[in-house]
Amino acid sequence: MAKQVLTEENIIIGENVSSKEEAIKRVGGLLKDHGYVNDEYVNKMFEREEVTSTYMGNFLAIPHGTEEGKKEVLESGITILLLEEPIEWDGNEVKLVIGIAGKGDEHLNILSNIAITCSEEDTLQEILSATTKEELMNHFGEVQ
Repeated sequence: MAKQVLTEENIIIGENVSSKEEAIKRVGGLLKDHGYVNDEYVNKMFEREEVTSTYMGNFLAIPHGTEEGKKEVLESGITILLLEEPIEWDGNEVKLVIGIAGKGDEHLNILSNIAITCSEEDTLQEILSATTKEELMNHFGEVQ
């Protein structure tokens, strides 16, 4: 049976990181530590960032690997960092960092579902002010 895309162990609330690089290492490390990706995938996340920013607007960044990095994905999964303080991400403030790894073409569905979830202003405010993993699971639990 495939792993669940998002579990409470993939969520960290109140994290303090000082840079986008540190945030990418953290979400990529969680993906690796929980068996979604190989070590090399985190490097592919940094390569993606060199090609194009993964800042999405509305305090949200969604770092993910390159097309070539797909072969490093073992199972589709997402990791969430809800930061204590916003960080600078290519000239923008980011408070929510969602690392994704999609097996095959699943990353497109995952990205789309995250974008839909975060597109409503009221929902986004609830996400950004969440204090429990359960609250975030309620918002992102259907991201498959």
